[in-house]
Amino acid sequence: MLSKTHEYALRAVACLAGQPGKPASADFLAERTKVPRRYLTRVLQDLAASGIVSSKSGPKGGYELIAEGGELTILDIVNAIAPLERINACPLGLKSHTSLCPLHAELDRVYADTEAAFSRVTIKQLLESTSTIIPLCDIKA
Repeated sequence: MLSKTHEYALRAVACLAGQPGKPASADFLAERTKVPRRYLTRVLQDLAASGIVSSKSGPKGGYELIAEGGELTILDIVNAIAPLERINACPLGLKSHTSLCPLHAELDRVYADTEAAFSRVTIKQLLESTSTIIPLCDIKA
């Protein structure tokens, strides 16, 4: 349901939220998130265009979240990259389908449920989870 670009954006935002107030270079983010650097810079540009991150060049520059991780939801990040496509009309273009058929109505309901679920989870909640597995970090033995 989510693209690789969505996944990469979520990784980058989670990484930035884990170090508030500290700019991160594209190289650092690429290494930490395991995202190819060239791809990541495009993702970061999309996040900057959406007002989620800011970028500053120079030796003390890098990328930072504009909003606090507690304010940003998974849905905010998904929508910054490409919103989930809801089904508003028959995808087949059938004129007799003046409303959604049972198949497409159910698919759209799932998309609506997914949006609702994503809107309830903040990036901060992910980072503060009680899970022993920390996002983007390998467990040290």
